[in-house]
Amino acid sequence: MGSRFPSHQLSNGLYVSGRPEQPKEKAPTICSTAMPYTGGDIKKSGELGKMFDLHVEKSRKSGPLGNAPSRNTSFGGAGSNSGPVSNSGGRSNYSGSLSSSIPGAGGSARAKSNSGPLNKHGEPTKRSSGPQSGGVTPMARQNSGPLPPVLPTTGLITSGPISSGPLNSAGAPRKVSGPLDSASSMKMRATSFAHNQAVTNLNAEDGYTIHGSFPKPILWAVILLFVMGFIAGGFILGAVHNAILLIVVVVIFGFVAALLIWNACWGRRGAIGFINRYPDADLRTAKDGQYVKVTGVVTCGNFPLESSFQRVPRCVYTSTSLYEYRGWDSKAANTEHRRFTWGLRSMERHAVDFYISDFQSGLRALVKTGCGARVTPYVDESVIIDINPENKDMSPEFLRWLRERNLSSDDRIMRLKEGYIKEGSTVSVMGVVQRNDNVLMIVSPSEPISTGCQWAKCVLPTNIDGLVLRCEDTSNIDVIPV
Repeated sequence: MGSRFPSHQLSNGLYVSGRPEQPKEKAPTICSTAMPYTGGDIKKSGELGKMFDLHVEKSRKSGPLGNAPSRNTSFGGAGSNSGPVSNSGGRSNYSGSLSSSIPGAGGSARAKSNSGPLNKHGEPTKRSSGPQSGGVTPMARQNSGPLPPVLPTTGLITSGPISSGPLNSAGAPRKVSGPLDSASSMKMRATSFAHNQAVTNLNAEDGYTIHGSFPKPILWAVILLFVMGFIAGGFILGAVHNAILLIVVVVIFGFVAALLIWNACWGRRGAIGFINRYPDADLRTAKDGQYVKVTGVVTCGNFPLESSFQRVPRCVYTSTSLYEYRGWDSKAANTEHRRFTWGLRSMERHAVDFYISDFQSGLRALVKTGCGARVTPYVDESVIIDINPENKDMSPEFLRWLRERNLSSDDRIMRLKEGYIKEGSTVSVMGVVQRNDNVLMIVSPSEPISTGCQWAKCVLPTNIDGLVLRCEDTSNIDVIPV
């Protein structure tokens, strides 16, 4: 029966209206090559491996190598062969490449796979590294160039040589500690104090001296006047037999000599009296550049000191002095050592930066006595030990201290004094206030400070240069814990 509406029969026998559907061309199947799991290894990461001059791993083989027939597998250039490999059978086809996953790389990969020497069958020669079981020469991946060092566990690529030796948990070289010789450790400690930039090394002149009380021109002018007075008095006495001028010159010379001797003996006490009478300032109202005196409790900074002989820890100032008494036929301790007096043979003085908590305001200031600053210490020293030829063997610690400093211990009368400012001591500091970025500091003044004449004590004026440290003997005084 005819109809103007077209119809067609299905495969199950039913008739449906409409024209049958035309068969569509099947689209070509594009399979993406799956990359093997690398596990974080850059040698298996394709283009990333090329950045490190490494070839992409061609194959992974597992299992024994036997004489069974081979299986040809092509999986995007990264064939995975498992099972036996025959000696005389066909060879695995490695014609694949990374073209599926890396565009434009297929041609170059195939060109590289077909290049190189050929064997007797006309196929590329496969090079292997290391012996294989089964007496055959299997196909293995080809590596060129040196292998990179093993990366750290963090996975970061760092520059520089990899340190050898044991490492700690943080990956840094482990410090190996062990017992050290006491003498060598003490020498290392003394050397570190002497050459450390944070430590100020003071000498014997950093204190009160009679030479600092008089300028040299005035001192030489006074000496010249007395010489001329003696010459004139002697001439008049010989010419006219009148001794009045000579007597006057002798009386004046005796008075000046007595005054100088008095200041040489008591001048230090006069300077300490000036420091004690100077009023304490309030750091809250102190202006920048003002010369002040601050009294408070000491706190150590970044680099605490240790006393030389007694090994007192956490100090901000240490002083150890060795004196010798010179008799009639004894050896001199120094070039200026006179007979029947005590002379300085060795001195070690060190000072570092520290903090002081002001008693007046409660503020904390940084005292810059380290890094080569000018410091004038007035710190009391206590006698630690007196040595004579009879008891020099009674103190092995003192003999050890002498050996460490290459000092002789022959028949001499010696005295060791030591002074220090340890953490928690009460100290008076005189210097200039400096404020820098909300940091309160006390630094040394640019010019020396004169103490003035003390007529009641017959003490002449003297100049104090740099920062002034005043501390009493703290060997028998309990310090404030900080």
